[in-house]
Amino acid sequence: MDIVDGLRAFVATAQTGSFTAGADRIGVSNRLTSKYVAELEAKLGVRLFQRTTRKVGLTPAGQDLLARAPAVLDELDDLLGNARQDAMGFTGVIRMSAPVTLGEIYLTGMLARFGAKHPNLTLDLRLDDGYVDLATDGIDVAFRIGTTRNLSLKVRKLGQIHNCVAASPDYLERRGVPQTPQDLTSHDCIIDTNRRNPYRWVFTHEGCEDVVGVSGRHQVNSARGAAELALAGCGIVYAPK
Repeated sequence: MDIVDGLRAFVATAQTGSFTAGADRIGVSNRLTSKYVAELEAKLGVRLFQRTTRKVGLTPAGQDLLARAPAVLDELDDLLGNARQDAMGFTGVIRMSAPVTLGEIYLTGMLARFGAKHPNLTLDLRLDDGYVDLATDGIDVAFRIGTTRNLSLKVRKLGQIHNCVAASPDYLERRGVPQTPQDLTSHDCIIDTNRRNPYRWVFTHEGCEDVVGVSGRHQVNSARGAAELALAGCGIVYAPK
């Protein structure tokens, strides 16, 4: 007899109050459950049950064992499950949400490498520049840029993204090169409406913030789209490097 089988039979019988109900719980025959318990008692050298024709009751030794055996079995199941998962890889579906540009540039390649290690895992990446509701849309994990005001989310910082101001040589030749952040107020700025404050560009110098109010007739809800407009000479862009 495997001692684990004996413990499972004992716990099922003790918790249900009979060998028949215990056998149903663990999916074996009544006779086999009784045999496992008897062999466990023989191995331990103590009686675990007081048997009558109608029911079984725990002896003091049985009560002591029942107080600890379920936790031991649960821990063993977790251990074996983790070992099995490590050998087989993850299974199931992971639904992820991310901004469009971030997902296209960084996440697709990362998920391809991750998926190759876990062939039984389905990866559902949903690219959307809007802030989706994780619970409503059934999202397991979301990649986001910036901070979140939702205090119920568990958040881990993965990295840092730096912004820069850029323009095409053609635009700078026509309109001149701004020398300070405040000079941007007199330029055509391309507005990325995905930003939390698209008309307020923030610069940091020696630990101090300089906030500039900008304007422009080109607006787009995409950092990549804003960069493309800047390349076309439409204005100055404030975008992730």
